[in-house]
Amino acid sequence: MLNRRGRTALVCGLVCTLAACSGGEPPAHDGGDPAHGAAGIGDPYYPTAGNGGYDAAHYAVTVRYNPRTGRLDGDTTVTARSTQRLERFNLDLRGFTVESVEVDGAPAEFTRHDSELVITPSSAVPNGQRFTTRVRYAGRPREADQGQLGGNGWYRTSSGGAFVLGEPESASYWYPVNEHPRDKATFEVTARVPREWTAVSIGARTGETTENGWTTTTFREPDPVASYLTVFAVDRFTIERGELDDGTPVRDVYAPGAENARAVAGRVDEVVEFLEGHFGPYPAETAGGIYLDHGTGFALETQGTPTYPPNPDIDLIVHEMAHQWYGNAVSVRSWADICLNECFASYATWLWAEDIEGTDLDAHYEREVARLRDEESFWSERLYDMGAGNEFGGVYSKGPVAVHALRRQLGDDLFARVLREWPAEHADGNASWPRFEEFVSEMAGEDLRGFFDAWFRGADRPADEYL
Repeated sequence: MLNRRGRTALVCGLVCTLAACSGGEPPAHDGGDPAHGAAGIGDPYYPTAGNGGYDAAHYAVTVRYNPRTGRLDGDTTVTARSTQRLERFNLDLRGFTVESVEVDGAPAEFTRHDSELVITPSSAVPNGQRFTTRVRYAGRPREADQGQLGGNGWYRTSSGGAFVLGEPESASYWYPVNEHPRDKATFEVTARVPREWTAVSIGARTGETTENGWTTTTFREPDPVASYLTVFAVDRFTIERGELDDGTPVRDVYAPGAENARAVAGRVDEVVEFLEGHFGPYPAETAGGIYLDHGTGFALETQGTPTYPPNPDIDLIVHEMAHQWYGNAVSVRSWADICLNECFASYATWLWAEDIEGTDLDAHYEREVARLRDEESFWSERLYDMGAGNEFGGVYSKGPVAVHALRRQLGDDLFARVLREWPAEHADGNASWPRFEEFVSEMAGEDLRGFFDAWFRGADRPADEYL
């Protein structure tokens, strides 16, 4: 993700343990009733985010949306494996009227508590068992709630269309989900909209039919994905398709009024080739983007097809495509680890400036350190464990400066190995910032605790030996 504040900082700065079935980790139990799945996954920043007691493996989401009425009818089946005996468990769902719930085909009791859908199956699910939960629901989706960077949730557009987007939460605004990056799963959506409208989501389009005035389109994402990286959008889109040199499908989706994004969208293949040179083979099944004409305050690295606000530039394309490695293929274990996503995606624009535009990054770094030497507000932003609600404070500005300091600490050759080997080692899974520190120290053959404490954990200007 990149918000306008982070984007401005980047542009100005440059110019002047994995679960077998889903790539996530088995959610933690909260120590309550041993037969009740926890109402949170165990992230101390957001205690009610996600749920415990099971590991989601796949979401099959069917939605019918009518832009005229704003009503969404949903039918979602979650395939999961229990990680404890479950007499009760939760899914996250915001708004809607839940019409029915079934567990393994049998009717289940359910209650609602804020964003929690609390489900009691007709018989307990044994520990270690694969099971399915089907939820039918309907209503007008809840409008976006204000988040750190903008609204998280459901947006209506001036053209009459709609989309759902946001970080750290957005999936629960349109389907029931274990809403935390720690529980990644594969994804399929079948969307039905009036024939004059077009629906898009993540993954490759696998089928489309039109009947009785409605068009049904199916999208399939085979890679484990964090739920906030899913997207659903409906508008009178113009869609242009192509492919990368390796055959990866490219889909550029333009909302009415967003056609001026075509020039920068046409450089995605160039951006992917550039990033592969630094990070390794492109990890997603699709490429391209969804280009909106509706202000959200941020872009988001939705899986394989990032979603952009009006008037994106090349730095924004580089940033969001870099997330396909850092943030998507390798996702955070907890939100305290967000530097693993944003610091490295932000540094990707520095690499672009170096490789494509000829910028001397050492000279640029030294100017930045000198310019900011006495700016307490810049140095005070922690890049790891910054506190709930502060995740997106310094990662766009201090983050890339700190990553370049790491490069100088390691040397170019070792730093280049880190950039490639980290996403390769943790592909399709989750990782933490402390594990990254261990990983780099192991590769360097030395204890880098002092450096990491100074740059990433600290809230003061690093000592001169680390600058």
